[in-house]
Amino acid sequence: MTSLADKTCVPCRGGVPPLKGAQLSEILSQLPEHVEWTVANEHHLTRTYKFPDFKTALAFVNRVGAIAEEQGHHPDIVLAWGKVEITIWTHKVDGLTESDFILAAKIDQVPRQA
Repeated sequence: MTSLADKTCVPCRGGVPPLKGAQLSEILSQLPEHVEWTVANEHHLTRTYKFPDFKTALAFVNRVGAIAEEQGHHPDIVLAWGKVEITIWTHKVDGLTESDFILAAKIDQVPRQA
């Protein structure tokens, strides 16, 4: 079985129903760090990463940004001193798709040191 992090985000053109219920729970459980992610209202995926300082958090954001560009799938990122909050969802379906979880898995693999 291919891990989520080994897959590639697929551009969504809309018309696809968002993941709900059991499908959503199943794909969430496939994230290696799934206990750290929160699915809010079956609509978006969020996680907060903690860092010892602003510089380290900023370096993490830059690495996440590079992955987002590579995948063509862009999370909302909030950067603050010592923390980064990531929010992911697929705008065209106004909810969650497999690509959101692929991106989350890839972000979890990003080094967290400066």
